[in-house]
Amino acid sequence: MPEMTLEADFRRAVEIMARLRSPDGCPWDRAQSFDSIRPYTLEETYEVLEAIERRDWKGLEEELGDLLLQVLFYSQMAREQGWFDLQDVVRGLAEKLIYRHPHVFADAEGRLQDAPSALARWEERKGPAKEPGLLGGVSRGLPALLEARKIGARASRAGFDWPGAEGVLKKLEEEIAELRQAMAHAPETSAAGENGGSSVEEELGDILFTAVNLARKLDADPELALKQSNRKFRARISHMEASLEAQGQKWESATPPELEALWQASKQPS
Repeated sequence: MPEMTLEADFRRAVEIMARLRSPDGCPWDRAQSFDSIRPYTLEETYEVLEAIERRDWKGLEEELGDLLLQVLFYSQMAREQGWFDLQDVVRGLAEKLIYRHPHVFADAEGRLQDAPSALARWEERKGPAKEPGLLGGVSRGLPALLEARKIGARASRAGFDWPGAEGVLKKLEEEIAELRQAMAHAPETSAAGENGGSSVEEELGDILFTAVNLARKLDADPELALKQSNRKFRARISHMEASLEAQGQKWESATPPELEALWQASKQPS
């Protein structure tokens, strides 16, 4: 069997996707639409991120394939409608990459030596935002943590930002104090939020927004930071459950002091 090239492998994947959507293909694949596939796209994206966090490179290979499947699926459905096809997608991407990297492909004299300058050049060449204004280029459809991070970064590039991490910490302390005040008056002002929610919810949102910007100042990814905390919490709960099982005890029968002792024990290095 001759060795397959990248081009041949890619063409084969495209042909398989077309076959799955054909009249004699898979009933499930044929029944899908752009809307029905959307949740899978989000799920596959997060599975890619999880594989990277685990440093599971073999798993990442598989998850990237699953993510590529989403591109093949959308492109095949668009081709059936006569809107565009995968070749249009790939060609458009190549042209965009070349256009937004003139310091690599066009202007040899103006090569950039640092990542921030390259990012600024990319943003400059993105063209007008879909929405007007400073934050018009930040999609409202992003997950909240990512949207907050991009909003903070965009404002920062325009010169509106805290001077450093300490400034954000101070703001975080202010927001926590405001949450305490809102909680104290919650029965009286539960519907007094500026955006239609409760005042407590509004102040909690301000804390989360400020925390995301603190992560940006510390050059940390808030999504990854939270994922790491989730993973740590899961591991400690599992340790507590194993300890209870070893003692012949069930979680429901453990007292709060016992659970606290087990929690503290789970934090000790194994």
